[in-house]
Amino acid sequence: MRRSGTADLPLHGGKVPYWLAKRMAELGQAIVESIVTEYGKTEFLSKISDPLWFQSFGCVLGMDWHSSGITTSVMGALKKSLNPIASDLGIYVCGGRGKHSRQTPAELLALADKTGINGDDMVHHSKLSAKVDNTAIQDGFQLYLHSFIVTDEGEWAVVQQGMNNTNGMARRYHWHSKNVRSFIEEPHTGVCGINKGLILNLTSKSADKTREGIMEIGKEDSFKMMQEARKIIMPRRHHVKKEDVNLKRLGSVLALANDPDIKTFDDLLLINGLGPRTLQSLTLVSEVIHGTPSRFQDPARFSFAHGGKDGHPFPVPTRIYDETISTLKHAVEKSKIGNSDKQNAIKKLHFLAQKAEKDFKPDESRFDKIIEKERQDSYKYGGRSVFGKSLPPKGQLDLFQ
Repeated sequence: MRRSGTADLPLHGGKVPYWLAKRMAELGQAIVESIVTEYGKTEFLSKISDPLWFQSFGCVLGMDWHSSGITTSVMGALKKSLNPIASDLGIYVCGGRGKHSRQTPAELLALADKTGINGDDMVHHSKLSAKVDNTAIQDGFQLYLHSFIVTDEGEWAVVQQGMNNTNGMARRYHWHSKNVRSFIEEPHTGVCGINKGLILNLTSKSADKTREGIMEIGKEDSFKMMQEARKIIMPRRHHVKKEDVNLKRLGSVLALANDPDIKTFDDLLLINGLGPRTLQSLTLVSEVIHGTPSRFQDPARFSFAHGGKDGHPFPVPTRIYDETISTLKHAVEKSKIGNSDKQNAIKKLHFLAQKAEKDFKPDESRFDKIIEKERQDSYKYGGRSVFGKSLPPKGQLDLFQ
């Protein structure tokens, strides 16, 4: 089996504001295109099937770093941005939240007519994955979101989420067809949700006799779950603490972004001129694209790319966000015509940050000061949250309007 995990995801209501949703779709598309161009469609499905990568991805897009809203907003953004270019990219996103989840079979059958994939099989996989998580695993969470991501070659992934109204928590489930050998014996790539102790798990190997008994008595299908390995523990609090972040990794990114010696790398001259703050965001975006699974143990770190819509750890710096989108989209377009210089330059940011970690010694006392500085400077970068636009500190004139 592939990576698996659990996470505490507080249920959050409300809608993503338009100014952020539009940017999430654009940056999400550019990141996915970069991954597919560099590593292929299978690697993207592998990443989106990893609960820790998914959480990190949502953070770098500016969503609340810990909440259930990441799932809905990220999948909505990807469906909006990827489907219009699906014939070229080869990746389609079906389903969604509520009534959209029930349209998944029809969407898959229509897609089969266009691409030649086996629509009946896809519908079968979609229904079974939902049945497993909603019925076979009685963990107190009722599904309300089902997203089915499929390639034009018939490989697929599922991201779906359930809610528990009793405790106000959500649980996210991940699947990847590459690793599913059976729908009734440990099929998941990952499950995200708060650990509530013992649950009825008819997908466990040890439940084999129980399944047989149920089949004999009730003549109903039975399924099986996963073993926990990768875990995300998301607190209910909104603010980010230093305990949530790998300070060595975050510190090396900040140091790299502000290092004047970065200009000595010839290939980085291609993205040089962006300023330290944009370089900070691009380095974290580079890691989402090129990083290995071990790099995503602390998803909160990626919220230091573009903040969060709720203002934690700081308001979304829209001007920096737009520069990140522009730079990455330009690199993707260049690579499509055989010029991958900018793509390689962005990729090198990830490796430079890793190299910088080796000798970096983080100062824990600076963590709160870093967040405070981001908030103080937020107005300079077009900072916004659901509470409005960032204003300069009292007595300071806003020269960036």
